[in-house]
Amino acid sequence: VEAAVEKFSVLKTLQSVEEANVVILVLDARQDISDQDAHLAGFVLEAGRALVVAINKWDGLEPDVRERIKRDYARKLGFLDFARVHHVSALRGSGLGSLLRSADAAYAAAMAKLSTPKLTRVLLDAVAAQAPPRAGLSRPKLRYAHQGGSNPPVIVIHGNALDQVPDSYRRYLERRFIDSFGLVGTPLRIQFRTSRNPFAEKAS
Repeated sequence: VEAAVEKFSVLKTLQSVEEANVVILVLDARQDISDQDAHLAGFVLEAGRALVVAINKWDGLEPDVRERIKRDYARKLGFLDFARVHHVSALRGSGLGSLLRSADAAYAAAMAKLSTPKLTRVLLDAVAAQAPPRAGLSRPKLRYAHQGGSNPPVIVIHGNALDQVPDSYRRYLERRFIDSFGLVGTPLRIQFRTSRNPFAEKAS
């Protein structure tokens, strides 16, 4: 019975994540970050939800314990680097105001409207600073970008040989867009769309 109840609880949690505009992931500072915490965090990221992390019961902890918790968080949940982390005490009400302000900011970032000219400028500046690596004899050519969706923001990049862009360069572009637009608290998706070559179609 307990296993069935726990499974139902997990399913309800996952459903709530999918339906949420912003997820507040609450961790207990007095307990280690569990595998279930990490799996839930991964699901939030996969679902593309805006996120704020609250580490509860922070008050009264010794400095060395706080440092250990921060290291543990970085090791196990470092992939949530887009989310703000707040150390709070729900019982005392400390830190909750800034937590809610971060939730508002995360939702605003998730729903942000990003103009095509500025997206393209950020893209071209990023390429000028660090060009994508060559793939054989060719180098991917990134031409322009536009917004393809929100919550989470989706940026569509057009160009040639984009199937050759490595994941490391995708992450580099994600960070450039996030920093340029101040998109704190939301994941960001990049889609590559290779331009059609009409001459290749005629030749075939």
